[in-house]
Amino acid sequence: MITLYRFGPFLGAPDSSPFVIKTMVLLKLAGLPYRTVQGNPLRAPKRLLPYIEDDGVVIADSGFIRAHIEIKYKFDFDTSLSARDKAIAWATERMCEDHLYFAILESRWLDRANFRKGVGKMFGVIPFLLRPIAKFMLRRANARRLIGHGLGRHSKVQIAELGIRDLNSLSALLGDKPYLMGHAPCGADATVFAFVTSILTPDLKSTMRIAAAELRNLVAYRDLMAARYFPASG
Repeated sequence: MITLYRFGPFLGAPDSSPFVIKTMVLLKLAGLPYRTVQGNPLRAPKRLLPYIEDDGVVIADSGFIRAHIEIKYKFDFDTSLSARDKAIAWATERMCEDHLYFAILESRWLDRANFRKGVGKMFGVIPFLLRPIAKFMLRRANARRLIGHGLGRHSKVQIAELGIRDLNSLSALLGDKPYLMGHAPCGADATVFAFVTSILTPDLKSTMRIAAAELRNLVAYRDLMAARYFPASG
């Protein structure tokens, strides 16, 4: 059985990381049984979660995990998509993972109230006396990541505006369809759901969450995917 190394449930969401949620949905889409284990990013390949272990083979990064599933298990996540639709799906994933993710990072790690209520409580794997130091260092490291990405060079308001533009784009792409590209979920739905639920589900105050809650089709999409793939958490 595949072992998935993850962070853990987060304020009603399946995990604190959208990349872990994405991987969980990919495994469910492919019909592959798996078990979850509390991971430690400091000991993980590439120092990031998620990663999986499958018959002694370790694969890190959600994108490469998807490729592993496609190659080893001969599962095509996008079998019903045209070449154009595959391109749209890929571009949508990149918007989520390479742009919207960093807006989420800012709202969770740099907003002090959200940090204390959210990810600041997920330091149980670190010895008690070292937790304040670890929190300080990780918040500073994520601030540097945001600067390096470029998004962190903007104001908090501007970052939220850019994140909301991503959400509006997702809403426009979804339209009145049940899933991103039509009437059946594809690989990109794992990513889109992961990011939409990471914004909507945790009760963390942000203008992005307010904006997302006003996009009725995104809320309905979150609810549909959650009921289908995470019924126990509903």
